[in-house]
Amino acid sequence: MTASIPVRNPRTGQYDFQLVSTEPTALPALAQELRANQSHWESLGLEGRLEVLDAWRKVYLESYDEILAALVADTGRLGESQREMQRLPSSIDKLAIMAREAFKERSLHLRSMQSVQVSGGFSPFQLVGVISPWNFPLSSSLLDTIPALIAGCTAIVKPSEITPRFVEPLVRTLQKVPEMHAVLRYVQGDQHIGAALITQVDAVCFTGSVPTGQKVAEAAGRAFIPAFLELGGKDPAIVTASADIDKAAAALLAGATANAGQVCVSIERIYVAKPILDAFVQRLVEKAGALKIAHPTVNDGTLGPIILERQAHGINRHLEDAQSKGAKIECGGMVTQRDGGWYAPATVVTGVDHSMALMTEETFGPIMPVMPYDTVDEAVALANDSIYGLSGAVFAGSADEAMAIARRMQVGAVSINSTGLGTAAIGEGDVHEKNAFKRSGLAGSRLGYDSITRFMRKKAYLVQH
Repeated sequence: MTASIPVRNPRTGQYDFQLVSTEPTALPALAQELRANQSHWESLGLEGRLEVLDAWRKVYLESYDEILAALVADTGRLGESQREMQRLPSSIDKLAIMAREAFKERSLHLRSMQSVQVSGGFSPFQLVGVISPWNFPLSSSLLDTIPALIAGCTAIVKPSEITPRFVEPLVRTLQKVPEMHAVLRYVQGDQHIGAALITQVDAVCFTGSVPTGQKVAEAAGRAFIPAFLELGGKDPAIVTASADIDKAAAALLAGATANAGQVCVSIERIYVAKPILDAFVQRLVEKAGALKIAHPTVNDGTLGPIILERQAHGINRHLEDAQSKGAKIECGGMVTQRDGGWYAPATVVTGVDHSMALMTEETFGPIMPVMPYDTVDEAVALANDSIYGLSGAVFAGSADEAMAIARRMQVGAVSINSTGLGTAAIGEGDVHEKNAFKRSGLAGSRLGYDSITRFMRKKAYLVQH
Protein backbone atom coordinates (compact mmCIF):
# COMPACT_ATOMS: atom_id res chain seq x y z
CA MET A 1 0.00 0.00 0.00
CA THR A 2 1.35 3.43 -0.99
CA ALA A 3 2.20 5.63 2.01
CA SER A 4 0.61 9.05 2.44
CA ILE A 5 2.18 11.93 4.39
CA PRO A 6 0.05 14.82 5.73
CA VAL A 7 1.59 18.20 4.90
CA ARG A 8 1.20 21.33 7.03
CA ASN A 9 0.26 24.71 5.62
CA PRO A 10 2.77 27.25 7.07
CA ARG A 11 0.23 30.09 7.15
CA THR A 12 -2.71 28.28 8.73
CA GLY A 13 -1.07 25.42 10.62
CA GLN A 14 -3.59 23.07 9.03
CA TYR A 15 -2.57 19.77 7.49
CA ASP A 16 -4.41 20.39 4.24
CA PHE A 17 -2.38 18.40 1.71
CA GLN A 18 -1.61 14.71 1.34
CA LEU A 19 1.74 13.74 -0.16
CA VAL A 20 1.70 10.36 -1.88
CA SER A 21 5.12 8.79 -1.36
CA THR A 22 7.08 6.98 -4.03
CA GLU A 23 7.62 3.34 -3.16
CA PRO A 24 11.35 2.66 -2.59
CA THR A 25 10.90 -0.57 -4.54
CA ALA A 26 10.10 1.52 -7.63
CA LEU A 27 13.51 3.19 -7.67
CA PRO A 28 15.61 0.42 -9.30
CA ALA A 29 13.36 0.31 -12.38
CA LEU A 30 13.31 4.11 -12.59
CA ALA A 31 17.08 4.27 -12.31
CA GLN A 32 17.44 1.62 -15.00
CA GLU A 33 15.15 3.59 -17.33
CA LEU A 34 17.09 6.82 -16.84
CA ARG A 35 20.44 5.10 -17.32
CA ALA A 36 19.16 3.63 -20.59
CA ASN A 37 18.20 7.15 -21.73
CA GLN A 38 21.48 8.77 -20.70
CA SER A 39 23.56 7.72 -23.72
CA HIS A 40 21.15 9.42 -26.12
CA TRP A 41 21.05 12.52 -23.91
CA GLU A 42 24.85 12.70 -23.92
CA SER A 43 24.98 12.10 -27.68
CA LEU A 44 22.89 15.23 -28.29
CA GLY A 45 25.98 17.22 -27.41
CA LEU A 46 26.00 20.42 -25.41
CA GLU A 47 24.02 22.47 -27.92
CA GLY A 48 21.40 19.75 -28.33
CA ARG A 49 20.88 19.54 -24.58
CA LEU A 50 20.61 23.31 -24.30
CA GLU A 51 17.93 23.31 -27.01
CA VAL A 52 15.86 20.84 -24.98
CA LEU A 53 16.28 22.91 -21.83
CA ASP A 54 15.20 26.00 -23.72
CA ALA A 55 12.09 24.20 -24.99
CA TRP A 56 11.27 23.18 -21.42
CA ARG A 57 11.78 26.73 -20.18
CA LYS A 58 9.07 27.95 -22.56
CA VAL A 59 6.60 25.35 -21.27
CA TYR A 60 7.59 26.20 -17.69
CA LEU A 61 6.85 29.89 -18.26
CA GLU A 62 3.44 28.99 -19.67
CA SER A 63 2.69 27.29 -16.31
CA TYR A 64 4.18 30.14 -14.26
CA ASP A 65 1.01 31.07 -12.36
CA GLU A 66 0.11 27.48 -11.49
CA ILE A 67 3.57 26.63 -10.16
CA LEU A 68 3.81 29.93 -8.29
CA ALA A 69 0.49 29.33 -6.54
CA ALA A 70 1.68 25.92 -5.37
CA LEU A 71 4.99 27.37 -4.22
CA VAL A 72 3.26 30.11 -2.22
CA ALA A 73 1.10 27.46 -0.57
CA ASP A 74 4.24 25.47 0.27
CA THR A 75 6.14 28.37 1.85
CA GLY A 76 3.54 30.95 2.83
CA ARG A 77 5.49 33.80 1.25
CA LEU A 78 5.13 35.65 -2.05
CA GLY A 79 8.18 37.77 -2.87
CA GLU A 80 10.76 35.03 -2.40
CA SER A 81 8.55 32.59 -4.32
CA GLN A 82 8.39 34.99 -7.27
CA ARG A 83 12.17 35.30 -7.21
CA GLU A 84 12.48 31.51 -7.11
CA MET A 85 10.30 31.25 -10.19
CA GLN A 86 12.51 33.73 -12.04
CA ARG A 87 15.76 31.92 -11.25
CA LEU A 88 15.20 28.97 -13.57
CA PRO A 89 14.97 30.94 -16.83
CA SER A 90 17.93 33.16 -15.96
CA SER A 91 20.04 30.26 -14.69
CA ILE A 92 19.69 28.35 -17.96
CA ASP A 93 21.01 31.36 -19.86
CA LYS A 94 23.95 31.87 -17.51
CA LEU A 95 24.82 28.16 -17.41
CA ALA A 96 24.70 27.94 -21.20
CA ILE A 97 27.37 30.63 -21.51
CA MET A 98 29.50 28.94 -18.86
CA ALA A 99 29.11 25.44 -20.30
CA ARG A 100 30.41 26.48 -23.71
CA GLU A 101 33.58 27.64 -22.00
CA ALA A 102 33.84 24.61 -19.71
CA PHE A 103 33.53 22.18 -22.63
CA LYS A 104 36.27 23.80 -24.73
CA GLU A 105 39.01 21.35 -25.66
CA ARG A 106 42.45 22.16 -24.32
CA SER A 107 45.71 20.43 -25.07
CA LEU A 108 49.37 20.84 -24.15
CA HIS A 109 52.68 19.02 -24.26
CA LEU A 110 54.28 17.50 -21.19
CA ARG A 111 57.13 19.67 -19.95
CA SER A 112 59.16 16.57 -19.17
CA MET A 113 58.34 14.84 -22.49
CA GLN A 114 57.64 17.30 -25.28
CA SER A 115 56.76 14.44 -27.61
CA VAL A 116 53.68 13.64 -25.49
CA GLN A 117 50.58 15.72 -26.15
CA VAL A 118 47.84 15.73 -23.50
CA SER A 119 44.22 16.70 -24.04
CA GLY A 120 41.29 16.50 -21.68
CA GLY A 121 37.89 14.90 -21.90
CA PHE A 122 34.80 14.43 -19.80
CA SER A 123 32.59 11.46 -19.05
CA PRO A 124 29.36 12.41 -17.25
CA PHE A 125 27.91 10.34 -14.44
CA GLN A 126 25.00 8.41 -15.86
CA LEU A 127 22.61 9.19 -13.03
CA VAL A 128 22.75 11.91 -10.35
CA GLY A 129 20.52 11.99 -7.28
CA VAL A 130 19.48 15.34 -5.77
CA ILE A 131 17.98 15.60 -2.28
CA SER A 132 16.78 19.18 -1.79
CA PRO A 133 15.53 21.25 1.20
CA TRP A 134 12.32 23.06 2.12
CA ASN A 135 13.44 26.68 2.43
CA PHE A 136 13.63 27.26 -1.36
CA PRO A 137 11.73 24.22 -2.61
CA LEU A 138 11.70 24.88 -6.35
CA SER A 139 15.05 26.55 -6.96
CA SER A 140 16.93 24.22 -4.60
CA SER A 141 15.54 21.19 -6.40
CA LEU A 142 17.02 22.51 -9.66
CA LEU A 143 20.17 24.26 -8.40
CA ASP A 144 22.35 21.17 -8.89
CA THR A 145 20.02 19.37 -11.30
CA ILE A 146 20.26 21.77 -14.24
CA PRO A 147 24.10 21.79 -14.25
CA ALA A 148 24.06 17.98 -14.06
CA LEU A 149 21.72 17.77 -17.05
CA ILE A 150 23.88 20.20 -19.01
CA ALA A 151 26.88 18.01 -18.19
CA GLY A 152 25.10 15.06 -19.84
CA CYS A 153 23.79 13.25 -16.76
CA THR A 154 20.25 12.13 -16.06
CA ALA A 155 18.78 12.97 -12.65
CA ILE A 156 16.31 11.94 -9.97
CA VAL A 157 15.22 14.64 -7.52
CA LYS A 158 13.81 13.97 -4.05
CA PRO A 159 12.47 17.31 -2.72
CA SER A 160 11.57 17.91 0.90
CA GLU A 161 8.34 16.35 2.12
CA ILE A 162 7.75 19.60 4.05
CA THR A 163 7.07 21.61 0.86
CA PRO A 164 5.91 19.20 -1.90
CA ARG A 165 2.97 21.02 -3.54
CA PHE A 166 5.04 22.56 -6.35
CA VAL A 167 6.17 19.18 -7.66
CA GLU A 168 2.97 18.10 -9.44
CA PRO A 169 2.59 21.19 -11.66
CA LEU A 170 6.33 21.23 -12.33
CA VAL A 171 6.34 17.56 -13.37
CA ARG A 172 3.51 18.28 -15.82
CA THR A 173 5.81 20.73 -17.61
CA LEU A 174 8.48 18.04 -17.88
CA GLN A 175 5.98 15.59 -19.32
CA LYS A 176 5.12 18.08 -22.07
CA VAL A 177 8.73 17.94 -23.26
CA PRO A 178 9.45 14.20 -23.80
CA GLU A 179 13.21 14.74 -24.01
CA MET A 180 13.16 16.27 -20.51
CA HIS A 181 10.86 13.63 -19.06
CA ALA A 182 13.28 11.01 -20.36
CA VAL A 183 16.16 12.36 -18.28
CA LEU A 184 14.66 14.10 -15.22
CA ARG A 185 12.22 12.60 -12.72
CA TYR A 186 10.94 13.64 -9.30
CA VAL A 187 10.23 11.17 -6.51
CA GLN A 188 8.47 12.04 -3.27
CA GLY A 189 8.62 10.90 0.34
CA ASP A 190 10.53 11.17 3.61
CA GLN A 191 14.05 10.15 4.60
CA HIS A 192 13.42 6.53 3.63
CA ILE A 193 13.03 7.35 -0.06
CA GLY A 194 16.10 9.61 0.18
CA ALA A 195 18.17 6.80 1.69
CA ALA A 196 16.96 4.39 -1.00
CA LEU A 197 17.82 6.92 -3.72
CA ILE A 198 21.48 7.03 -2.69
CA THR A 199 21.82 3.31 -3.41
CA GLN A 200 20.65 3.76 -7.01
CA VAL A 201 22.67 6.72 -8.32
CA ASP A 202 26.27 7.41 -9.36
CA ALA A 203 26.61 10.69 -7.41
CA VAL A 204 24.41 12.47 -4.89
CA CYS A 205 23.83 16.16 -4.10
CA PHE A 206 22.37 17.06 -0.74
CA THR A 207 21.42 20.45 0.70
CA GLY A 208 20.25 20.56 4.30
CA SER A 209 21.31 20.20 7.92
CA VAL A 210 24.68 19.00 9.17
CA PRO A 211 23.33 15.89 10.97
CA THR A 212 21.43 14.71 7.91
CA GLY A 213 24.36 15.62 5.67
CA GLN A 214 26.61 13.38 7.73
CA LYS A 215 24.18 10.50 7.22
CA VAL A 216 24.15 11.17 3.47
CA ALA A 217 27.96 11.20 3.41
CA GLU A 218 28.09 7.88 5.26
CA ALA A 219 25.54 6.30 2.92
CA ALA A 220 27.42 7.63 -0.12
CA GLY A 221 30.63 6.19 1.29
CA ARG A 222 29.02 2.76 1.59
CA ALA A 223 27.75 3.07 -1.98
CA PHE A 224 31.22 4.31 -3.04
CA ILE A 225 29.87 7.35 -4.86
CA PRO A 226 30.76 11.05 -4.55
CA ALA A 227 28.58 13.25 -2.35
CA PHE A 228 28.28 16.99 -2.92
CA LEU A 229 27.08 18.45 0.37
CA GLU A 230 25.89 22.00 1.06
CA LEU A 231 25.05 22.07 4.75
CA GLY A 232 24.32 24.53 7.54
CA GLY A 233 25.81 27.91 8.22
CA LYS A 234 26.27 30.45 10.99
CA ASP A 235 27.52 33.26 8.81
CA PRO A 236 29.52 35.99 10.60
CA ALA A 237 29.83 39.63 9.63
CA ILE A 238 32.61 41.95 10.82
CA VAL A 239 31.94 45.71 10.86
CA THR A 240 35.05 47.83 11.37
CA ALA A 241 35.23 51.31 12.86
CA SER A 242 35.79 52.79 9.40
CA ALA A 243 32.65 51.26 7.87
CA ASP A 244 29.72 53.27 6.58
CA ILE A 245 27.29 52.56 9.42
CA ASP A 246 24.11 53.24 7.49
CA LYS A 247 25.05 51.09 4.50
CA ALA A 248 26.35 48.30 6.74
CA ALA A 249 23.12 48.25 8.75
CA ALA A 250 21.00 48.15 5.60
CA ALA A 251 23.02 45.36 4.00
CA LEU A 252 23.14 43.27 7.17
CA LEU A 253 19.42 43.64 7.71
CA ALA A 254 18.81 42.36 4.18
CA GLY A 255 21.31 39.55 4.66
CA ALA A 256 19.74 38.44 7.93
CA THR A 257 16.05 38.69 7.09
CA ALA A 258 15.73 37.45 3.50
CA ASN A 259 13.15 34.64 3.46
CA ALA A 260 12.61 35.40 7.18
CA GLY A 261 16.18 34.27 7.83
CA GLN A 262 15.52 30.81 6.42
CA VAL A 263 18.64 30.83 4.25
CA CYS A 264 21.82 28.82 4.77
CA VAL A 265 23.91 31.93 3.97
CA SER A 266 21.89 34.19 6.24
CA ILE A 267 23.94 36.53 8.44
CA GLU A 268 23.54 35.12 11.96
CA ARG A 269 26.37 36.82 13.88
CA ILE A 270 27.44 40.47 13.71
CA TYR A 271 30.72 41.65 15.29
CA VAL A 272 31.05 45.43 15.53
CA ALA A 273 34.00 47.61 16.54
CA LYS A 274 33.29 49.15 19.95
CA PRO A 275 33.67 52.82 18.90
CA ILE A 276 30.69 52.55 16.54
CA LEU A 277 28.65 49.93 18.44
CA ASP A 278 25.92 52.21 19.83
CA ALA A 279 25.43 54.10 16.57
CA PHE A 280 25.33 50.87 14.58
CA VAL A 281 22.80 49.18 16.87
CA GLN A 282 20.59 52.28 16.81
CA ARG A 283 20.62 52.33 13.00
CA LEU A 284 20.01 48.59 12.74
CA VAL A 285 17.08 48.76 15.17
CA GLU A 286 15.53 51.65 13.23
CA LYS A 287 15.71 49.72 9.98
CA ALA A 288 14.57 46.42 11.49
CA GLY A 289 11.55 48.09 13.03
CA ALA A 290 10.34 49.13 9.58
CA LEU A 291 10.08 45.52 8.36
CA LYS A 292 6.58 44.10 8.57
CA ILE A 293 5.34 40.56 8.93
CA ALA A 294 3.35 39.29 5.94
CA HIS A 295 0.14 38.72 7.88
CA PRO A 296 -2.81 38.39 7.58
CA THR A 297 -2.07 38.07 3.83
CA VAL A 298 1.10 37.46 1.82
CA ASN A 299 0.88 41.07 0.58
CA ASP A 300 0.88 42.71 4.02
CA GLY A 301 4.64 42.61 4.65
CA THR A 302 7.98 41.15 3.66
CA LEU A 303 8.55 38.59 6.43
CA GLY A 304 6.73 35.38 5.63
CA PRO A 305 6.04 32.61 8.13
CA ILE A 306 8.58 30.21 9.59
CA ILE A 307 7.87 27.30 7.28
CA LEU A 308 8.73 24.43 9.62
CA GLU A 309 6.95 24.56 12.99
CA ARG A 310 9.77 22.96 14.97
CA GLN A 311 12.10 25.60 13.55
CA ALA A 312 9.96 28.27 15.18
CA HIS A 313 10.39 26.58 18.54
CA GLY A 314 14.15 26.35 17.91
CA ILE A 315 14.39 30.10 17.33
CA ASN A 316 12.53 30.77 20.56
CA ARG A 317 14.82 28.37 22.39
CA HIS A 318 17.84 30.38 21.20
CA LEU A 319 16.26 33.67 22.30
CA GLU A 320 15.24 32.32 25.70
CA ASP A 321 18.72 30.89 26.29
CA ALA A 322 20.36 34.20 25.35
CA GLN A 323 18.07 36.23 27.61
CA SER A 324 18.65 33.88 30.53
CA LYS A 325 22.38 34.59 30.17
CA GLY A 326 22.05 38.38 30.05
CA ALA A 327 21.25 39.23 26.44
CA LYS A 328 18.82 42.05 25.65
CA ILE A 329 16.28 42.12 22.84
CA GLU A 330 16.48 45.62 21.34
CA CYS A 331 13.58 45.15 18.92
CA GLY A 332 11.41 42.34 17.65
CA GLY A 333 11.14 39.34 19.94
CA MET A 334 9.81 35.83 20.12
CA VAL A 335 8.25 33.86 17.28
CA THR A 336 4.49 33.95 17.83
CA GLN A 337 1.55 32.12 16.37
CA ARG A 338 -0.97 33.98 14.24
CA ASP A 339 -3.96 32.15 12.74
CA GLY A 340 -2.02 28.89 13.03
CA GLY A 341 1.16 30.12 11.35
CA TRP A 342 4.40 31.01 13.15
CA TYR A 343 5.91 34.46 12.44
CA ALA A 344 9.23 35.92 13.54
CA PRO A 345 9.80 39.69 13.58
CA ALA A 346 13.15 41.17 12.61
CA THR A 347 14.96 40.97 15.95
CA VAL A 348 18.16 42.69 17.15
CA VAL A 349 19.84 41.23 20.23
CA THR A 350 22.73 42.76 22.21
CA GLY A 351 24.73 41.60 25.22
CA VAL A 352 25.51 38.29 23.52
CA ASP A 353 28.56 36.05 23.76
CA HIS A 354 29.66 32.60 22.63
CA SER A 355 28.25 30.85 25.68
CA MET A 356 24.84 31.29 24.04
CA ALA A 357 23.29 28.94 21.48
CA LEU A 358 22.25 32.04 19.55
CA MET A 359 25.92 32.61 18.69
CA THR A 360 27.00 29.02 18.06
CA GLU A 361 24.07 27.05 16.64
CA GLU A 362 22.28 27.70 13.35
CA THR A 363 19.17 29.75 14.16
CA PHE A 364 17.52 29.98 10.72
CA GLY A 365 15.38 32.99 11.54
CA PRO A 366 15.50 36.81 11.13
CA ILE A 367 17.56 37.26 14.30
CA MET A 368 20.57 39.61 14.44
CA PRO A 369 22.80 39.19 17.51
CA VAL A 370 25.36 41.99 17.75
CA MET A 371 28.60 41.57 19.72
CA PRO A 372 31.33 44.22 20.19
CA TYR A 373 35.06 43.68 19.70
CA ASP A 374 38.20 45.64 20.61
CA THR A 375 40.69 44.53 17.97
CA VAL A 376 40.57 43.03 14.49
CA ASP A 377 42.38 39.96 15.80
CA GLU A 378 39.56 39.48 18.30
CA ALA A 379 36.92 39.94 15.61
CA VAL A 380 38.54 37.36 13.35
CA ALA A 381 38.92 34.90 16.21
CA LEU A 382 35.23 35.28 17.09
CA ALA A 383 34.15 34.89 13.46
CA ASN A 384 36.23 31.70 13.15
CA ASP A 385 35.02 30.29 16.46
CA SER A 386 32.40 28.06 14.84
CA ILE A 387 31.87 24.56 13.48
CA TYR A 388 30.48 26.25 10.36
CA GLY A 389 32.30 27.92 7.48
CA LEU A 390 29.86 28.59 4.67
CA SER A 391 30.25 32.31 4.00
CA GLY A 392 30.56 35.68 5.70
CA ALA A 393 30.87 39.42 5.23
CA VAL A 394 33.19 42.31 6.06
CA PHE A 395 32.32 46.02 6.14
CA ALA A 396 35.16 48.53 6.14
CA GLY A 397 36.07 51.95 4.84
CA SER A 398 38.43 50.58 2.19
CA ALA A 399 38.56 47.43 0.11
CA ASP A 400 42.16 46.79 1.20
CA GLU A 401 41.20 46.88 4.88
CA ALA A 402 38.26 44.56 4.27
CA MET A 403 40.27 42.12 2.13
CA ALA A 404 42.96 41.82 4.80
CA ILE A 405 40.26 40.64 7.21
CA ALA A 406 38.43 38.48 4.66
CA ARG A 407 41.59 36.48 3.89
CA ARG A 408 41.73 35.39 7.53
CA MET A 409 38.13 34.22 7.75
CA GLN A 410 37.57 30.46 7.61
CA VAL A 411 34.65 30.50 5.21
CA GLY A 412 34.19 29.71 1.53
CA ALA A 413 32.88 33.07 0.29
CA VAL A 414 33.25 36.54 1.79
CA SER A 415 31.10 39.47 0.64
CA ILE A 416 32.81 42.83 1.00
CA ASN A 417 30.55 45.75 1.98
CA SER A 418 27.53 43.61 1.15
CA THR A 419 26.01 40.22 2.02
CA GLY A 420 25.16 37.04 0.12
CA LEU A 421 27.06 37.95 -3.05
CA GLY A 422 28.09 34.32 -3.48
CA THR A 423 24.55 33.37 -4.46
CA ALA A 424 24.55 36.04 -7.17
CA ALA A 425 27.66 34.43 -8.68
CA ILE A 426 26.01 31.02 -9.13
CA GLY A 427 25.87 30.14 -12.81
CA GLU A 428 28.77 32.41 -13.75
CA GLY A 429 31.71 30.62 -15.32
CA ASP A 430 34.46 33.20 -15.18
CA VAL A 431 34.41 33.53 -11.39
CA HIS A 432 36.44 31.83 -8.71
CA GLU A 433 35.17 28.57 -7.29
CA LYS A 434 34.57 28.23 -3.59
CA ASN A 435 34.22 25.43 -1.07
CA ALA A 436 32.39 25.21 2.21
CA PHE A 437 34.68 25.05 5.23
CA LYS A 438 34.37 22.84 8.31
CA ARG A 439 30.92 21.24 8.84
CA SER A 440 29.24 23.45 6.25
CA GLY A 441 29.82 21.05 3.42
CA LEU A 442 32.05 18.84 1.33
CA ALA A 443 33.26 18.58 -2.26
CA GLY A 444 32.69 20.56 -5.40
CA SER A 445 31.66 24.16 -5.99
CA ARG A 446 28.43 25.75 -7.13
CA LEU A 447 30.50 28.64 -8.46
CA GLY A 448 32.62 28.64 -11.59
CA TYR A 449 33.13 25.88 -14.12
CA ASP A 450 33.20 23.29 -11.36
CA SER A 451 29.43 23.70 -10.93
CA ILE A 452 29.13 21.73 -14.19
CA THR A 453 32.37 19.78 -14.47
CA ARG A 454 31.97 18.19 -11.01
CA PHE A 455 29.26 16.05 -12.60
CA MET A 456 31.76 14.61 -15.06
CA ARG A 457 34.68 12.30 -14.55
CA LYS A 458 37.80 13.95 -15.94
CA LYS A 459 39.77 12.04 -18.57
CA ALA A 460 43.23 12.59 -19.98
CA TYR A 461 44.27 11.52 -23.49
CA LEU A 462 48.04 11.22 -23.80
CA VAL A 463 49.39 10.86 -27.31
CA GLN A 464 53.00 9.88 -28.03
CA HIS A 465 54.14 11.68 -31.19
